[in-house]
Amino acid sequence: MPRYASLIYNGYWWAPERVALQTLIDHTQQHVNGTVRLKLYKGNVIVAGRDSKSDSLFDSTIATFEDDAGAYDQKDAGGFIKLNALRMRIAAKLDAKRKK
Repeated sequence: MPRYASLIYNGYWWAPERVALQTLIDHTQQHVNGTVRLKLYKGNVIVAGRDSKSDSLFDSTIATFEDDAGAYDQKDAGGFIKLNALRMRIAAKLDAKRKK
């Protein structure tokens, strides 16, 4: 969004890259609906609440630390954690080589 805002601010409304970004935004937002409640105070905008009656991805039956009826298996997180830590393991190996 900073790139999009910069394009508009600098007058590139009709530029191909702004049009391409707009197409991406329009596509990703086609199912977004609902309401957002905002609080405005001294130049700040604070999200006070959100609601979508028809397309919300929130499911209170699985948003719990209790029984989620099998919606989440903690073993699934293992691969995600290992993949996200890969860059840190590589950096540690490089650091260890440098110290030798």
